[in-house]
Amino acid sequence: MIASVATGVDLYWLPLGAGGHSVRLNGRVFEAVASRLGRREACDLYHSALEVRVPAGRYVIEQGPVSGSGRAPRGVVAEGAVGARWAGRLPIFRYEVRCWRDGIIPDVDEAVESPRPLSDDPALAERVLELAPSVPRLVWGRDELRTGEMWNSNSVISWLLARSGVDVESIRLPARGRAPGWRAGLVVARRDRLAP
Repeated sequence: MIASVATGVDLYWLPLGAGGHSVRLNGRVFEAVASRLGRREACDLYHSALEVRVPAGRYVIEQGPVSGSGRAPRGVVAEGAVGARWAGRLPIFRYEVRCWRDGIIPDVDEAVESPRPLSDDPALAERVLELAPSVPRLVWGRDELRTGEMWNSNSVISWLLARSGVDVESIRLPARGRAPGWRAGLVVARRDRLAP
């Protein structure tokens, strides 16, 4: 799914656990508990990814588990721990942020209401790519900076978009959808902009 615009930034909403049963089941359990505690209706959970097109090529930006096949083929620009900082010494408890030239978004065929064009500004698209290696390397699944939400893949994407200048307030989730961690990225991006 490549948009016809030569340069730009597109957002993809992927159902949490697309292509995998355990992540999907864990996500449903998490949302059942979270919705009950929040006294609200359960929602469909989404994971976000970006496709960025610039004159130099097409890039996919997303966060996923560390793979044992080296950094270069997937354009890994950052890594962080999952669950606890000390656990990050083991690859199974690490995530990676990918800025992958000619990369793929796994399970893109299951994306909902996607792609969502966010900008066709070449300078903004370049800025997103420049910022990717600067994503905060916070512990996945924790709220280390007291944002009110855990840090995860949605935090990485929302942080990148907010820091690059995309109008994040105009971004809407698919109907009945929720993207846990999205607000955490926005809060951290706002704090980064205000920091001296």
